[in-house]
Amino acid sequence: MSNPLKFRRSQDFSLVSLITIKCNESLLTTKLWKIRNSSNEIQLNSKISLTESEIYVPSRILPFGIYEFELIVSMSKYPNLQSSSFVYVEITPSGITANLVQLGTSMITSGFEQDLQLNPGEFSVDLDENSFNKTVSSFVSHFDFQMKII
Repeated sequence: MSNPLKFRRSQDFSLVSLITIKCNESLLTTKLWKIRNSSNEIQLNSKISLTESEIYVPSRILPFGIYEFELIVSMSKYPNLQSSSFVYVEITPSGITANLVQLGTSMITSGFEQDLQLNPGEFSVDLDENSFNKTVSSFVSHFDFQMKII
């Protein structure tokens, strides 16, 4: 838990397991992923398969925090024989992509004695959420010279 895998909330990610079975009997296995946050089991979207050797987690499914992903493997013929492995994942903020002007252009020009209005609340995006809180104030500056922001 001291060194979890880190993924931004706006990222999809997959965890892939390599399962080696040393048995002369049937090799049929059952697999089950369990996901916990602070020892509480998390129920995910039903579209996410928890019974494969790989688990795919789409972006914005898990809130920020550290999660324990446990894969439990048991033999179909001997269900009491189980083995499990853990991996810890931390979901971190992606941050806000600030676009000060419409279309996120990288250069702004303003003429002599003209106001330049920057409006990050209108044009920016929060990659962690479906929508952005546009209540960020607009900034109005008055410049007596031509300015380029690159």
